[in-house]
Amino acid sequence: MKNDSTEQNRRHILGLSGGKDSSALAVYMRDKVPDMEYAFCDTGKELPETYEFLDRLEAFLGKKVERLNAEREFDHWLSVFGGLLPSAQVRWCTRLLKIKPFEEFVGDDLAYNYVAIRADEDRVGYKPLKTVALRNIEPKYPFKEDGITETDVYRILEESGLGLPEYYKWRTRSGCYFCFYQRKAEWVGLMENHSDLFELAKGYEKFNEETGERFTWSQGESLVELSDTERIKQIKENYRKAIERTKASQPNRRLLEIFGDVLDDEDNEEPCLICHK
Repeated sequence: MKNDSTEQNRRHILGLSGGKDSSALAVYMRDKVPDMEYAFCDTGKELPETYEFLDRLEAFLGKKVERLNAEREFDHWLSVFGGLLPSAQVRWCTRLLKIKPFEEFVGDDLAYNYVAIRADEDRVGYKPLKTVALRNIEPKYPFKEDGITETDVYRILEESGLGLPEYYKWRTRSGCYFCFYQRKAEWVGLMENHSDLFELAKGYEKFNEETGERFTWSQGESLVELSDTERIKQIKENYRKAIERTKASQPNRRLLEIFGDVLDDEDNEEPCLICHK
């Protein structure tokens, strides 16, 4: 049985990614946990739509969303890693720009960490940086406990009046504008909606002419190659056909859910939880 005084001193913290699930959880928990703290780990490389949506969410919650900034931003760590872009195999960006600032925000305090894993997902919370699991941070999964699914998440956001961040028109995951988990169609979306950010992302890619080694965001294809006119047509056509096939087989599902499924079929790797929920 937990000590009452210990529980009174325990912090309640909900980490926001700028995505639909963590935002819906914040709405869902607003009146259930009045002393909830909200935090967002800002890499400085987020989409402008993410910042705009966080401002709206902050107004709805009536509480400040703490913007946690890493001591050194992305470009510093990129130089430390010798220009090695983060990837699914080497997620140094998640570790240093997301998890580390969050753990420093909690410190040695006892805390509940509210995680937006839904009842229709088979996933676990973030993995702490320390080799021994942090005993002062205990995860809570309200959506799993209450049977909240993806359909419920859309309903929660719609009924709150917040809706979805604008980037959901062309991308279904939050995170940095150059996130390596973006699918081909989402890179095209970035190019069409934020050409300046696409060019900045392109500038990070490097090629070693002596060794032939390539550092690219999209596996097996540089952004220069992806932005070729004929390649864009191919990506869009493949995406259109996939949407039509999925709509025909699942006629009762909303278009946004079909959009997400089609992109997941292109790349079903699990993204970093702390970035994309």
